[in-house]
Amino acid sequence: MKINILTSNLQNKLSFVNHAISQKSQLPILLNILLEAKKDKLKISSTDLEIGIELYIPANVEEEGIVTIPAKTFIELINSISEESLTLQTDQDTLKVLSKKTKSVFQTIKGEDFPNLYKEKGEKIATFQAEEMRKDFSEIVFAASVDTTRPALSGVLVKNEADGFLLVATDGYRLSLKHHKATIKNAKNTNQFIIPARVFRELMSIKEESQDIEMFTSRESSQVFFSQGETLLVGRLIEGAFPNYEKIIPSDFSTQVLFEREEMQKAVKICSIFARDSANIIKFSFKKNQIIVSSQSPQVGENTVTIDAVLKGEENEIAFNAHYLHDVLAGIDENEMVFEMTGPLNPGVFKIKEDSSFLHLIMPVRVQG
Repeated sequence: MKINILTSNLQNKLSFVNHAISQKSQLPILLNILLEAKKDKLKISSTDLEIGIELYIPANVEEEGIVTIPAKTFIELINSISEESLTLQTDQDTLKVLSKKTKSVFQTIKGEDFPNLYKEKGEKIATFQAEEMRKDFSEIVFAASVDTTRPALSGVLVKNEADGFLLVATDGYRLSLKHHKATIKNAKNTNQFIIPARVFRELMSIKEESQDIEMFTSRESSQVFFSQGETLLVGRLIEGAFPNYEKIIPSDFSTQVLFEREEMQKAVKICSIFARDSANIIKFSFKKNQIIVSSQSPQVGENTVTIDAVLKGEENEIAFNAHYLHDVLAGIDENEMVFEMTGPLNPGVFKIKEDSSFLHLIMPVRVQG
């Protein structure tokens, strides 16, 4: 292998490749990245066997070849080089990284030993507009569980609809639901699948923001693929049954409150200071024209914040985990929100005003007094 490449192009791409580098693997090859020079491009691949990343960078390829090198050291080196261009050249069992003022030599492992990320991408399912995808998915993924002992809860349910997908994520204590519009293939197909929430988090960090994102699935290999420009993200579909989320979504309410998200976010942040010492509980009291947000700690004290609101229905009270409140308020861009409830022991539902595509449900916390 011998190629010449712009340093900035390599630096920009390596930051994303690093997301799939294994940190503690007992397999030395997973601590490496794969470099493959072919035609006029350099392909870079990484995987931790949960997700995989494959991307292409324009390069002047003098000699084609394939090799793997230690990822952490290589990325740190490339990010430290200020010269405009680099030469990457293999020499027996080493890779030389050459610039005008530096020369570095890496020990390599044969490229043939690197795991295959996939055999084929399978069927194209949908095309997403990148900006809308990032906005809509950010309203969902935070509700997925980080505990992988219940795999289905660590993923996002993706279900075909006539004009896009229904996305649902839950950790058993909260649930986010979003109807996301997309150009889909086989609109009448009722397929549904569970995609690891981590895949969506990585997808939202791809920097090629202007290009559409294409989604593929392969039932044969149980994999999902997201392609944007010269970047491909690979994940493994989660097997198992997703919880019956529909039965916990309330069909009516006795209290409905309209409020401004930014004001509520500030109130929750203030009350979180006292809530930290008292099981992280924040209480809402809904009055005619206001919401009283409060928290208390026997060791520290108590505080309240009052925000303006419009109440329809009964005055009511309910308490939530402060962390869950922070997540939903931070994950939404729109400012006008609606809260609905039927009682202090029933789920509370957050919605966006005049937007039926989104719903977020949180299970309440029982409090004394």
